[in-house]
Amino acid sequence: MNYFSEKEEGERPREKGEIGEGAWGGIGALIAARIEDGSFGATYPNPCPDGNGPIGTDADAFWKGMQGDIPNFQELPLPAWYDAIEMPRTLDILDAIEFCWRCVGKPMHVGYHEYFKHHHLRFDVGAGRGQFREDINRILRRNGLAYELKVDGSIERLAPPVLREELESAHFRTGDSELNRMLETARRKFLDPDRAVRRESLETLWDAWERLKTLGPGPDKKAQLSALLDATAEASSPRLREALEREAKELTWIGNNMQIRHSEKEKEQVARGEHIDYLFHRLFSLIQALLRMNKGI
Repeated sequence: MNYFSEKEEGERPREKGEIGEGAWGGIGALIAARIEDGSFGATYPNPCPDGNGPIGTDADAFWKGMQGDIPNFQELPLPAWYDAIEMPRTLDILDAIEFCWRCVGKPMHVGYHEYFKHHHLRFDVGAGRGQFREDINRILRRNGLAYELKVDGSIERLAPPVLREELESAHFRTGDSELNRMLETARRKFLDPDRAVRRESLETLWDAWERLKTLGPGPDKKAQLSALLDATAEASSPRLREALEREAKELTWIGNNMQIRHSEKEKEQVARGEHIDYLFHRLFSLIQALLRMNKGI
């Protein structure tokens, strides 16, 4: 469901990488509500004293399970636990979302226990996960966060809009299995929420670039790259051919003089997420252009 403001003005750009207090409060409230209605009893059941099946969530076991998987989470007092603890790291919140997706199910009443005045429950795990995913993704979308909970329960970072469709639909079939592997690894790492993993995507993409240079016809790497650039620009576009060569040289220089392919201390580190996005986009665009115009690779 889209809110009225989204229908009138469009959705907010999904560009934020850090989860703020507003989004965290909404995520925390959603988790607390699932504890309260028994949804996490699918994995952490609170049993009926008479042994007639689960009646809700064992909240203590649930939090211990989460802390076992996500050690950075503090002990979480209920009910307003998300107000009572220090703001967690974005990566820990995203891990918590994945943990909750694995544990959740839609609770359904299967009988009423008159003596204890409670219902016994069974759980539809698929329906519970689907609803949880929908609710989480709404919070992420409404807060402009560049993350999405996928159908398989994994969090994926959304690429910048200019790259998003290209990367999400990319299937690399170049004829060179090692180049395919490198490009797919770079794509997967670039979409990871962890900035350190995203930084690794640059190294893999630049390694793919160096391999691509050797796949054109010719006796050596220089001639092979020249042949690829010739075919990409075509004879009718000599100025584009010059621009492509300048771009190829510049990107090679960047890979060799920043901490992308080399880690010497005098090399400059790619520190910010925005810089990772820019550099990945720049080289990925050139590689895609060469691959599309050199279909024999």
